Amino acid sequence: MTTRTNRPVYLNLFQIKLPIPGIASIGHRISGVVLILAIPFAAYLFAESLSGPSGFAQAVAVLNRGIIKLIIFLLVWGLLHHLFAGIRYLLLDIHVGIDKESARKSAWGVMIGAALVAIAGAGVLL
Repeated sequence: MTTRTNRPVYLNLFQIKLPIPGIASIGHRISGVVLILAIPFAAYLFAESLSGPSGFAQAVAVLNRGIIKLIIFLLVWGLLHHLFAGIRYLLLDIHVGIDKESARKSAWGVMIGAALVAIAGAGVLL
């Protein structure tokens, strides 16, 4: 005997409307992965900069490229998002802001706060 369920058979992930806490959660996970993947490049530049004056000049030249500045800005934004979302999750773990409205507000705070702090810090990169 088979039972009928109302579950969809096919899920189109681009049509699912996630609430803002869900988007903040996915952003937290993606930013963590991207930050981990950026470590080898950062380690290479660090090692290059310590290899001597010519290595330092080469590392500075790489960091002064426009596309690299954009990537660094996005990494800073990801780092801030990951930090703010992590603090949000720590507060949720101790049952602060667990109700629906507070969770929405804190998720918006993470999304907007990370963007604003990253934009405010962008002047350092330029």
